[in-house]
Amino acid sequence: MALNLFRKKKKDHLTEKQRSLIAHFSPKSPISEQYRTIRTNIQFASMDHEVRLLAVTSTAPGEGKSTTAANLATVFAQQDARVLLIDADLRKPTGHYTFQVDNTTGLTNVLTNQAKLEEVTSSTVVPALDILTCGPIPPNPAELLSSKRMDWLLTEARQQYDIIIIDTPPVLAVTDAQVIGNQADGVVLVTSSGTTKQEDAQKAKELLENASANVLGVVLNRKERTQGSYYYYYGN
Repeated sequence: MALNLFRKKKKDHLTEKQRSLIAHFSPKSPISEQYRTIRTNIQFASMDHEVRLLAVTSTAPGEGKSTTAANLATVFAQQDARVLLIDADLRKPTGHYTFQVDNTTGLTNVLTNQAKLEEVTSSTVVPALDILTCGPIPPNPAELLSSKRMDWLLTEARQQYDIIIIDTPPVLAVTDAQVIGNQADGVVLVTSSGTTKQEDAQKAKELLENASANVLGVVLNRKERTQGSYYYYYGN
């Protein structure tokens, strides 16, 4: 699976927060259709291997992985699936900003046995989509994500939700994405046109595969619109 998300140069009527969740606020836009195409590709990729737990990562910061994760969760929820988005970027979480929910408690509280999953998940503006925010930023993210408590949480999530999407840190920055990728049914790697170096993308893919992650494909983000293109990207 490889997909281009093109940049729209023209201003639109959406606010910055709405653009980050465009699949909900502008579901008929070309970029929303591209997220639905990614969803379809994932479903085709899972014909022989069910993908209910999906990790989304990138090679480096700023390539759009969190926006991709949020919009993928949205388009899955639009299919009437019960979806949980987990913000597992325990260093620079953004999920609570995107969905404008409280982040006082979240994933880290569950992983340190201070709360149950259902106590710290929040409903969102998207029907059927819940979010488990990061919670307090811990001093030991990799250890928490590789703990037995994380295994337990994901088992619980599978029992309560149809689809679980995990927003993980960039592959080349820290080891967290490899840890989660090993536990996920599939991984989507987000890259950025004009920013991501080919060798970095290849290295990220190799690291994930070395961790026994099932890399489903790559999303190419921020591709400039070309003459005749009918795909758009909403910009930074």
